[in-house]
Amino acid sequence: MEHWQKDWPEWLALAEFAVNNKAHIATKVSPFIANYGRELRMGGNIRKKGKVESATEFAERMKKVHGEAGAALKKTQKEMKRYADHSRRETEEWKKRDRVLLSTKDLVFKERPVRKLMERYVGPYEIEEVVLPNAVKLWLPISMRIYLVVNVSWIIRYKEQVRG
Repeated sequence: MEHWQKDWPEWLALAEFAVNNKAHIATKVSPFIANYGRELRMGGNIRKKGKVESATEFAERMKKVHGEAGAALKKTQKEMKRYADHSRRETEEWKKRDRVLLSTKDLVFKERPVRKLMERYVGPYEIEEVVLPNAVKLWLPISMRIYLVVNVSWIIRYKEQVRG
């Protein structure tokens, strides 16, 4: 391959071949088998004589391959959902004008280079709008220079302490 990678169009067919010939981890069959019902031919004798199946046999075999692939994908989808739901927690109900604290975990502050001494949360800030159940738009100062819509995992409810 060329160092500047200007010859990628020449390699594209080879990459497509490699992808279509590799068995998918969920379906256990390659995309070529799922589409055409047979292995991808790689060289060899093209004029090989053998039994040619009828259209009915081919259709039945393809229906079986698609059924098995669909069942494997459904099983994988259920496993992925179970894994994702394992660490998911119920979100609080957020309303406009709620006051929240914003986590500093992924924020960068130039004036505070030592993370060890930084507060865990900054604020309070007011919710301007509930965009989605798991995303809110905050009223933030321009100096923060972050996107105003944040995931609710970045915020906690601000509880004003009454001094008496």
